[in-house]
Order: sequence, then C-alpha cells, then structure tokens
Amino acid sequence: MLVSVYVPFVVTVVLAALGPRLARRLPPRPAARALACAALVTASGWAGALALLAFTGVAQVPQVAAEGQWSVAALRAEDPVYRIVAAVSALMLVVGVVSLVVAAVRQVRHLVRARRECAHLPGDTDLVVVDDDAPLAFTLPGTPGRIVVSRGMLRCLGDGEREALLAHERAHLRGRHHLFQSVWRLSAALNPLLRPLAVAGGFVLERWADEEAAESVGDRKIVAHAVGRAALASAGAPRPMAMAVTGGAVPQRVRALLAPPPARRNLPFVAGGMLLAVCCASLANAASDSDHMVDSAHWAQCAVHAGTAGAPSQHQDTPDSCCVGHERQERREHRP
Repeated sequence: MLVSVYVPFVVTVVLAALGPRLARRLPPRPAARALACAALVTASGWAGALALLAFTGVAQVPQVAAEGQWSVAALRAEDPVYRIVAAVSALMLVVGVVSLVVAAVRQVRHLVRARRECAHLPGDTDLVVVDDDAPLAFTLPGTPGRIVVSRGMLRCLGDGEREALLAHERAHLRGRHHLFQSVWRLSAALNPLLRPLAVAGGFVLERWADEEAAESVGDRKIVAHAVGRAALASAGAPRPMAMAVTGGAVPQRVRALLAPPPARRNLPFVAGGMLLAVCCASLANAASDSDHMVDSAHWAQCAVHAGTAGAPSQHQDTPDSCCVGHERQERREHRP
C-alpha cells in the first residue's frame, strides 16, 4: 500500500497534463470517448486512494478500533502512512464529495430546466426558429431534443452555411453530447485536477459536431465559414448554457476544418488504456494491502486477549476461538 496507493494520483496528473494536448490532435469522436473514460476511471481512482489513506487515520481512533476489534498498536506498526497525510486525505475526500453533490444537483437542475424549455417550444419537429434578432443557435437535450435557431442567426448565414449549422447542432443531439459534458463536470467537481480534461472535452465535442457536419454537407470549407460567421455574429451576445455552434476555441476549429480530417492514431489510445489499467490495478492492490493490514490488527488484538486472559472461565473460549478463526484463515491463504 505504501507505493500503490499513490499511483492513481500520478496517473491523474499525467493524464491531466497530456490528455488535453493529445485530444486536440486526434479524431474527435474517439478522443471524446477516451476523455470520458479517463475522467471516470481517474476520478474513481482518486477518490478510492483518498479513502484508503483516510481510513488509515480513522482506523487508529481508539473508539473505532474498539468497534472494529483490532489493535491500534498493531495497526500503527503495519501502517506506513503519516497521520497528517491521512488527515489531509480525509479532508480532501470530504470536500470532493460535497463538491460532487453540489455539481450533481446543479447538473440535474440544468437538464430538467432544458427539458422543460424543450417541451414548451412550439411545433413537433427537431428545429425551432424563434423570432429574435439576436444571433442564437443551440440544442436543448430532451426526448427528443430540439434545435433552437433565431432568425437573426439565419440572416447572417448563406444557404449552405445554414445547412452546415443545422447539421452541426443535429450532431450534438445524435451523439448525446450533454452526457459527455455531465461526466466531465462531475469528475472535475470530485477531482479539481481533471478540469483541463473537462475544458478539452468541450472543444472535442465541438470538433466532433464539426466533422459530422462536414461529412453531411460534403464541404469542409462551408462548415468552416459557417462556424466563423456564426461566431462573429454572436460576438458580445450572451452565450447559452446548452451546446452551441459558437462554443469552444473557434479559430482552432476553423483551422482544423480547413485542413484534412485528422488521421487515426492507435498509440495514444493504447498508452492511455495502459495508464488506466495501471491505475485500477494499483488501487486494487492497495485495497488488498489495507485488508491484510486490518486482518493482522485483528489477529494481534485476539492474541492480546488470549495472552491476558486470567483463570479458565466460561468466557475464555471467545478470544481463543477468534484466534483459531484467524489462524484457519491464514492457513487457507497460504495453502498451495
């Protein structure tokens, strides 16, 4: 546990530092899925490692040890984690869980509000054109979702660019991109180090929609012009909370659309998968070491009871039976 419990922290730092850079250069659809998987695994590994470190401190509280029937002295001898480390880990875990709950409540409220607005929009098609001079274009998740475009935005675009804009927004709905955003926001709430992944994820989702729009329209330049015109038209206007064609880093998106589609590269995905596997394996090993540590503390407590017992009585067989149970368990574990 001394080394393995810290591996998830190292993996999180590596992915948070390198993940966003790689994601911007990879095909957006697999990059978005890889970022979502990385966020889920590293956030879980982060919380699990903090919980194991915090447990080493909580388990040494005399009242907790008495309830769990293990030896505090043996636990301190087995445990190489300093108390300050355990205390800081416990505090970080509590703060992360509270932040996660708050972010989850906000996300649920946002989705409920979007679905209500979606249900109250006129018409029964996926496209709703609102009579507003402000240039707006965004999607509202629902069952089904809706695309909201203002007349002001439509007047800013040509016919081909309008088609590209609608194809972009339909790609957001079809790919259920709001779920990806929820994963990144909740993961970043639990682990602040994952915020770069969340920012990169938003850009990758826009690139995903751009590429699907380019495939649908058949002309990457038209999509690039649509993205640029929409961004210029909506400059200074309030940005909606929903997915919008003007989201992300627009100049980088335009440059990517004016270039050939990104080539598929397997090495970054393989390397990332190996890092996530190492994170899971190290956390499992740390959990196993923690269980063995508590079991040894149980054995030490039983041995103390057995050694300090007085004259034979009707209660003396209780610690003996406890020791025998642990002895049988250890024999089963070491049996070839």
